[in-house]
Amino acid sequence: MFSTKQLSVDQIATIKSWAASGVQLPEIQLRMKEEFGLSVTYMDTRFVILDLGIELVEEAKEEPATEIKEAPVPTGMVTVTMDNIAIPGAMVSGKVVFSDGESAIWMLDQTGRPALDPDTPGYSPNQADILEFQKQLRAHIESTGL
Repeated sequence: MFSTKQLSVDQIATIKSWAASGVQLPEIQLRMKEEFGLSVTYMDTRFVILDLGIELVEEAKEEPATEIKEAPVPTGMVTVTMDNIAIPGAMVSGKVVFSDGESAIWMLDQTGRPALDPDTPGYSPNQADILEFQKQLRAHIESTGL
């Protein structure tokens, strides 16, 4: 096991300067081997840093750009489209845009059970939109001969 007592004052100062410049543990471990001839494990390097009271400078992580969602545009009408190829597990599927501009993916499974997956979690269309959606969905299905 490696001890900080094996380091000279100059070596300690050098390690502190590396850490202050943003060098991380693996690089410090490599530099200790290359520049000081000290073969230390990663864990021993970590203990050295802790024993010397050195705080490693974290690289500033870029925040992922937050996606700006545009508010749904109310159209006053319900629009239903059908996919050419149904999503897996569905007999038919498609998209619907409700009168308030909210949209969802719809599907009918092999037993004819409907499912609706809105883009906005927790969204529920009003009763008039549901009736219009059902009417248009029926017309789409009848036109395909299913």
